[in-house]
Amino acid sequence: MKNTTCLIFCMFLSFCAVAQPDPDALALRHARATFDEFKEMLALANDAHYPEDIEKNVQWCEAAFPRREFTTQRLATATAPLLLAERKSRRSGAPTVLAYLQMDGQPVDPSFWHQESPWKAVLKKQVPGEGWVEIPWESLRGELNPEWRIFARAASDAKGPVMMFLAAMDALASLGEDLPYHLKVIIDFEEELGSPQLPKAVETYRRELAAEALVIFDGPPHISNEPTLSFGARGIADVTLTVFGPTFLQHSGHYGNYCPNPALRLAQLLAGMKDEHGRVTIPGFYDGIVFDEKTKAEMAQVPDDEQFIRSKLGVATADRVAGTYQEALQYPSLNIRGMASGWVGEEVRTIIPATATAEIDVRLVMESDPERLIGLIRKYIEDQGYVVLDRQPDSRERLSHDKICRFDYSVSYKAFRTEFDSETGIWLTKALTKAFGKAPLKIRTAGGSIPISPFVTTLGIPAVAVPTVNPDNNQHSPNENIRIGNYVDGVKTILAVLREPLK
Repeated sequence: MKNTTCLIFCMFLSFCAVAQPDPDALALRHARATFDEFKEMLALANDAHYPEDIEKNVQWCEAAFPRREFTTQRLATATAPLLLAERKSRRSGAPTVLAYLQMDGQPVDPSFWHQESPWKAVLKKQVPGEGWVEIPWESLRGELNPEWRIFARAASDAKGPVMMFLAAMDALASLGEDLPYHLKVIIDFEEELGSPQLPKAVETYRRELAAEALVIFDGPPHISNEPTLSFGARGIADVTLTVFGPTFLQHSGHYGNYCPNPALRLAQLLAGMKDEHGRVTIPGFYDGIVFDEKTKAEMAQVPDDEQFIRSKLGVATADRVAGTYQEALQYPSLNIRGMASGWVGEEVRTIIPATATAEIDVRLVMESDPERLIGLIRKYIEDQGYVVLDRQPDSRERLSHDKICRFDYSVSYKAFRTEFDSETGIWLTKALTKAFGKAPLKIRTAGGSIPISPFVTTLGIPAVAVPTVNPDNNQHSPNENIRIGNYVDGVKTILAVLREPLK
């Protein structure tokens, strides 16, 4: 009898082992099943400057999420709504998790895309000597090569994570499992505009958004493409500088050597903001940035191959704001993201420009107050002898002042950071470790910006990002893409999070 009991017990254990789903096969099956739905989603133009296009994306989500047993509710704002999707767990007393997803994308210039349209997704493989070559979409129904890529605007930033999430919900349904927590999903349709309505919306809809943890499915992992958790992100502010020259364009022969050139003056102004090593020279810009031993250890455990990073960037040396890449991300940055004055190339003209404009983004860290940083930049400009205005100068001002600069700025959102050993961090670490058989890389602060600080500061929800898309996805640039291997692994990652109890 004892031997029979042992045999039955061993057979039961063997059956349980066989019955356990293969997470790789499960993710592959449900990723493949959603490729056509993904193509349909990518066909929707999603530049938030065009509300009529955004409305189509909202409606698409209002159809796709209820198919996965979510209820949806529009949270009205002054512009595009946020969409809240909610699915209850049957578990008594279950905690609530809030997930953040983004549906809008950067503007596009189709002339720089190597395909018929940025909104018509195509599948490509890399061919030596030829680059990325289009192959039939139907190839996705056969054996998948993880190195193939889908090219389309927002393929990675950030419709890819939305579709991965939906595929993971399908996989969960196929297992017949319930969620171990109540799940709310907030979908942002203006992230690429800086989510201007989000802070007020979070305050207005505090009850609807209340949760015990916030997980962000956005962005790329560590450059090694290993499973990663990002425990913080820099905020962002924007500055537009315009330096004025003559009231109208002037002939460079008639007035060269006489009329001040605003392009030259702007270049001199910008050049003085940094030294030859890329460090901001404006006094006080880096005040407050101090690393204790714990922080140094957190940064040191990230296995950056900086020679590889520089090789990917195509640069011989890095700026010396800090000693390492991870350390550099802990400082506020001052980046010249665009300049314009006169004409270049085939349109070049022999003129003295009337104006010169620079667009600057300032990445924010928790230790630096954004208004203070903006004030330091403004003071620096004033110290160079400029009269600083928040409008166009009038004729009297032009004749009264030698140097005039228009200064416009906005603060989109602040930085956030969550501790590695927080409940949310421990939960997500456990989920990814189970999925991949090893602990994920942990990033203290990611370089990019996501509009999460209103949730953290207003609602008191600890937030951690689970990035899934390939690091070389060309986000914000022409020929944006998502690697098939990352798409499948993304489904696997999100499914692991959906199955792991928070408490």
